Amino acid sequence: MLRHLYIKNFTLIDQLDIDFHTGFSVITGETGAGKSIILGAIGLLLGNRADSKQIKRGEKKCTIEAHFDLSHYNFESFFISHDIDFDPEDTIIRRELTAAGKSRAFINDTPVSLQDMRTLGEQLIDIHSQHQNLLLQKDDFQLNVVDIIAQDGKVRNDYKISYQLYKTAEQRLEDLKSQLARSQENEEFMRFQFGELDGANLVEGKQEMLEQESETLSHSEEIKSAFYETDRLLSSDDVGIIYQLGQSIDYLSSVSNVYPKAQEIVQRISSAHIELKDIAADISNEVENIDFDPSRLDDINQQLDQLNTLEQKFHVSTEKELIEIRDSLASQLKSIDNSDEELESLEQDVKEKQIACEQQAKKLTALRQKAAKAIEKEMAERLVPLGIPNVRFEVSLSAKPLSADGADKAQFLFSANTSTALEPVAQVASGGEIARVMLSLKAMISGAVQLPTIIFDEIDTGVSGKIAQKMALIMQEMGNHNRQVISITHLPQIAALGSSHYKVEKKETSEGTNSNMRELTGEERVTEIAQMLSGADVSDAALQNARELLNLGVKK
Repeated sequence: MLRHLYIKNFTLIDQLDIDFHTGFSVITGETGAGKSIILGAIGLLLGNRADSKQIKRGEKKCTIEAHFDLSHYNFESFFISHDIDFDPEDTIIRRELTAAGKSRAFINDTPVSLQDMRTLGEQLIDIHSQHQNLLLQKDDFQLNVVDIIAQDGKVRNDYKISYQLYKTAEQRLEDLKSQLARSQENEEFMRFQFGELDGANLVEGKQEMLEQESETLSHSEEIKSAFYETDRLLSSDDVGIIYQLGQSIDYLSSVSNVYPKAQEIVQRISSAHIELKDIAADISNEVENIDFDPSRLDDINQQLDQLNTLEQKFHVSTEKELIEIRDSLASQLKSIDNSDEELESLEQDVKEKQIACEQQAKKLTALRQKAAKAIEKEMAERLVPLGIPNVRFEVSLSAKPLSADGADKAQFLFSANTSTALEPVAQVASGGEIARVMLSLKAMISGAVQLPTIIFDEIDTGVSGKIAQKMALIMQEMGNHNRQVISITHLPQIAALGSSHYKVEKKETSEGTNSNMRELTGEERVTEIAQMLSGADVSDAALQNARELLNLGVKK
């Protein structure tokens, strides 16, 4: 719960440094004193959008910081998952804004994203302002209330998993249908293209091999002439290199007995002689094998022309890319050929997953129906003491197509009189009745959700007297069990029942307008409530009435 709030250089606030207490607290102050400014600052700690215009005029930076005691709540998993140090007795959230428009967020001095701050902040504080009464017009809010009371988190999560599987299968089916529709429109052309590519007998590397062979055949006469002349130089009788090397061996061998060094040279020449004889034999074979084949050259050039034409046609530059296009066309044509079986398989998968999802939805509906009865009973019990003795409150659950939140539509129906029909609460309830409905809903929800701090911003609009007092008693009740409820109010009946009382004031100084908030005690509180009762001129009767209201709050 909120233990301490620090605000510096925010709008009209120079510096606010104040402690808060557990239980039920109230905040009072004249209209325009700055209560909404304080709420705006707290809203920034909940991840609301910041504006550099919110910085106090003339200052370069503003800071909003709140300290929370979370020792009675289970928040450790959030800090572990976000790698943030966790101090359950003093968790600090801070937001800093600069005049340059920069915004920074911190949790326990660790920089975090605004989304992370919002995720934690929404679990720490719930601010209920008058515009939140519009939530009663929204089906998702009403269904969310039912889910909270149903405590159906596990079943709802199981349903979401099942629903996602169903929608994924459905999307796969739609994608296949779209793909087949596009493919079937071009099937004839695709088959023609595939025939061209398949007929080319594409093999990766073949084009390079053909180009090399074409080059060889195109220069076959030059190649054969070169080999023939080389063969002649090596092997011709009397003048060939091989013959002359043999003669050299004979000459040196004849003197090797008298000149030993000649034998070494003979061995070296003999090695070269043997190698050259092998080379000469290979060259002689090549001379026999090399032959110009015009028909083969024509065939190769036709194949290369075909490949080049296909590459130009399909806007690619390599045979490998042509093979990829061919294989892709083959896959698409196979899908067309097997489309009936594929469609049938996917349709069956969708049907099975839809049935599974519907079964999960039924489990969720059963829990919601049970919760709806509990809500109707508790809301009647809460609204009757709040001055609506003939209230009828019904949670209407109707079926809807499977969606992300189930197969149920929730609507809160309301009637304040036995003679009027039940209608959607937002359409028939008065402002004061809606305020009481929302307070009752919040009180009911707070019993099911571990929310440390709830702030009510003038939820008492449209009520007064004993009804206001009974609303205050509900807020007192909500403030029990390690919860904190703060009510911003203009009604003395509510202000008197707070265990702590704060006042927001606006003062004109030589440096400009400044808003501040302080805790009232003793006679200050008596005077504040008396002013709320009678206005600026506080009478003795108003003071006595204020003391009686405060004494009533103490007795309660």
